[in-house]
Amino acid sequence: MTDKDATEIISPDAAGIARAADHLTSGELVAVPTETVYGLAARADSADAVAKIYAAKGRPDFNPLIVHVRDIEQAQGLAEFDDRAIDLVERFWPGPLTLVLPIRSDAAIAKAVTAGLPTIGLRQPSHKVMQAVLKSVGVPLAAPSANRSEHISPTRAEHVTASLGDNAPLILDGGPSQSGLESTIVALRQSGDWNLLRPGPVTKETLERILGPESEIEGSSIEAPGQMERHYSPGKPMRLSASEVAQEEFFIGFGSLEGDCNLSEAGDLNEAAARLYECLHLAAASDKPAISVAPIPYGEVGRAINDRLRRAATQ
Repeated sequence: MTDKDATEIISPDAAGIARAADHLTSGELVAVPTETVYGLAARADSADAVAKIYAAKGRPDFNPLIVHVRDIEQAQGLAEFDDRAIDLVERFWPGPLTLVLPIRSDAAIAKAVTAGLPTIGLRQPSHKVMQAVLKSVGVPLAAPSANRSEHISPTRAEHVTASLGDNAPLILDGGPSQSGLESTIVALRQSGDWNLLRPGPVTKETLERILGPESEIEGSSIEAPGQMERHYSPGKPMRLSASEVAQEEFFIGFGSLEGDCNLSEAGDLNEAAARLYECLHLAAASDKPAISVAPIPYGEVGRAINDRLRRAATQ
């Protein structure tokens, strides 16, 4: 390459992992694949590196970042884990569950990561490429979705390039994301209460079987990513629960309701979750000026799909 600012997509082989780790160690940004969506990673202990994430995404500074860890031992150096947290880790880590816990006073984390909150969001990803990067770098990585703030999350390397351009100078291409939705975020309160801050692949029904009924959330402040009312925007008017489609609309179908892109012809909600952002990207890129989406059931992971669609449709 002759232009040092150009975006480069590289293979996640041993050489690619080593190169990404070198970039991250030196305080640069790297877009990395995870099982949920692609993340824009930086070392979480560097104020300068974390500031680059906020600048690249155009992200408001009151919106905290999730920190990705190599293992539970690394996580315990950053937050206070009670018995409930340990239980959830043993059940769901590595995987698409983020725990919001009280931050340790001695945690080596840049202040901007937590947006001034007394808590920190932690996740151990299961994607083999991200695990290899974390092991090679040796420090926790802050890694929000690798796209401009409020825009559609990326599930492929080319989505990252389309959204961030030169702001993501190095991208590890791990292929399409498996689950296709951001992680579930759960806040465990010191009072013993808990709250679902963002629905995701680990469902509310599953969590309630383990933790008991969810407590009522007090206040409306942003405690975690994905809580802003307008998010995942395709940049076009969007109509939900549509059983009929207008000529000017790109129709995202589900089950027997065929469309320009079908989330799942079989009516499988897990498949629909994995294809949601892919279909939204296609809808955004189409020449049709508006989007409509078929009704999606609310059960299990359908709650998370409908959450993303509602925020995407907010003008």
